[in-house]
Amino acid sequence: MTRLHLADHVFPVPLDHTYPGGPSIEVFAREVADAGRAGENLPWLLYLQGGPGGRSPRPLGADGWLGHALRTHRVLLLDQRGTGRSTPATPRTPERVGDLAGYLRHFRADSIVADCELVRRRLGVERWETLGQSYGGFLTMTYLSTAPEALKACYVTGGLPGLTATADEVYACTYPRVAAKVRQYYSRYPADTGRVRRILDRLYEGGVRLPDGDLLTPHRFRTLGLAFGMGNGFERVHWLVEDAFDGDELSHDFLYQVMQLTGFTGNPLFAVLQESIYGQGAKPTAWAAERALADFPHFGRAADSLLFTGEMIYPWMFEEVAALRPFAEAADQLARVEDWPALYDLDRLATNQVPVAAVVYHDDMYVDAGLSLETVQAVGNVRAWVTNEWEHDGVTASGERVLARLMELAI
Repeated sequence: MTRLHLADHVFPVPLDHTYPGGPSIEVFAREVADAGRAGENLPWLLYLQGGPGGRSPRPLGADGWLGHALRTHRVLLLDQRGTGRSTPATPRTPERVGDLAGYLRHFRADSIVADCELVRRRLGVERWETLGQSYGGFLTMTYLSTAPEALKACYVTGGLPGLTATADEVYACTYPRVAAKVRQYYSRYPADTGRVRRILDRLYEGGVRLPDGDLLTPHRFRTLGLAFGMGNGFERVHWLVEDAFDGDELSHDFLYQVMQLTGFTGNPLFAVLQESIYGQGAKPTAWAAERALADFPHFGRAADSLLFTGEMIYPWMFEEVAALRPFAEAADQLARVEDWPALYDLDRLATNQVPVAAVVYHDDMYVDAGLSLETVQAVGNVRAWVTNEWEHDGVTASGERVLARLMELAI
């Protein structure tokens, strides 16, 4: 069995890379190598986690994609700014920061890539490869736009963004994909139609409190559909609703799990920045998922519907979810920003020479396959593999197979 060699790194970085003399934050990264090869001059693979707002994986062993990578590489697991041990954004952050919206404007892909470049230079790495999962693929396109000379090859798993797609265009695609997943869920577990109906009826009666004191509303319960884009998402929700009741009341275990799954306690940035990652130019994101409900009313807050929602963030969450309330004003200010800088250099990407191998999951609920394939055509030197064998978490669910295939494609 492969033993892991781990080394922790902490880097002070400017909050605003255009103002290096201003306030600073810390960025944490964990170096991982095969203990038997730790002294060798191995090539580096930088792992870019999904999100936004997701910390890097905490390795439990040398298996799956990590085990495959460690056969040939030294891996850097980066906690993107605001996550994990990288000056995390938590419900206490608003107490410590004056202009919270202005602070969080520096937590998008452009700042994360600038952090990566600072880290690369301080580690003395000439060029490295990257593995971008989900939002990590968005970061990859920004990286290729700003510092391609630092990259030897890039692997993207379920994360090729629409380079010019607005938040409105993204959610116009998202709602139909979520509806399709919900239909598949009820087709797989038809008895859950009655179970979900019973849960919603109880919630409409009111007065159901989660262990942290939040009121469990029907629309908050329906956000559990966020799980449907993962390989085991249907099962996770099915087993939850199957045992939801203790007599005529919702069980303590059910309420505790719903609180954890819908509370954003470990990743408030996911909600706060969800639409800001699409902001480019003068057009504000302006709560795009909420506005799109006009075209998809059965998903709406007032709809008595069995439809679950997915990767949509709504203004009501910042009123009803305890971990998000401290961010309410900042989230609204970010939704109104009209001067977002560009995240992608379309001309530079069109002439890209860095080998890019990407898997596009045909039925991906989170990242639209059509937009991803448009990006394949717009970016130079990209080889794409389209498959419906896995859902959005294919890089982990497949063991080592997805990464192994991408590494072969990039040669």
